[in-house]
Amino acid sequence: MVSSRFLFSIAILLLIMITQAFAQPAHFCINNRGNCTTNSTYHTNLNTLLSSLTYNKNGNAYGFYHSTYGQNSDDQVYAIGLCRGDVKSKDCRSCLNNSRYGITQRYCPNKKEAIGWYSNCMLRYSNRSMYGVMETKPSFDIRNPQNVSSSGVDGFNQELRKLLESVRSKAAAGGSLRKFAYGNATAPTFQTIFAIAQCTPEISEQACSDCLVGAFGEIPECCIEKVGGRVSRPSCNFRFEVYRFIEPKMILQLPSPPLILFPPPPSTNITTVSGGTYMFVPLFRYKVN
Repeated sequence: MVSSRFLFSIAILLLIMITQAFAQPAHFCINNRGNCTTNSTYHTNLNTLLSSLTYNKNGNAYGFYHSTYGQNSDDQVYAIGLCRGDVKSKDCRSCLNNSRYGITQRYCPNKKEAIGWYSNCMLRYSNRSMYGVMETKPSFDIRNPQNVSSSGVDGFNQELRKLLESVRSKAAAGGSLRKFAYGNATAPTFQTIFAIAQCTPEISEQACSDCLVGAFGEIPECCIEKVGGRVSRPSCNFRFEVYRFIEPKMILQLPSPPLILFPPPPSTNITTVSGGTYMFVPLFRYKVN
């Protein structure tokens, strides 16, 4: 008979393997955007831009950074950094700062355009403007190796589908500061499913929604009948698991929308005379050009 201690050890080992798998970065070097030589103007501009990307002037308190550097259009560099919505500001900056070394020196040296996804952040740069442009390629996916129990697949998929639709609509409805949402649902097998969805906040609500819908379409190839999975695109990403991988308490509250003040109504004069009360409302004449 298998001891409970052995089963517990196997469960812990499996969780460690899953965590390590999701922590592995993915990098894509965009070859058709050209190369740059070391110490060229573009290479120098790239290093200058990435080293200063996480300065406060280039981002907000909600994990989104963007900037450009360079005087000549041929040597101009653009960069975007995005952190997961529940990541602390200092951890966000650390993730982005560390990722630039891996991309520019190890994985995509001398490439004018590249993108890297990490557990807590995404960093991309190019010699073209990317701000406000919804992009779906390249994409990266990873699955949790554990399968959903065969008896509960249909119920699990049904709850997952509803949960992903919920976080998609909430994330897309976010403003220009942050487009991030999380949620959870209980499957018929009593498993709790946790999910997040996120877009770069500068794209429109419709673009965010379209990006996520397309990402959901990769589930059959990525992680069908799996208890967890993640799909990342340049403009959006989502993830789901049967364990809590987010920290909702760390999500900063967005500022309240500004209060709209309306002008006071026009003053009225009320005069009481014999036989009744009359209200005189001033009339205004507007000149129409």
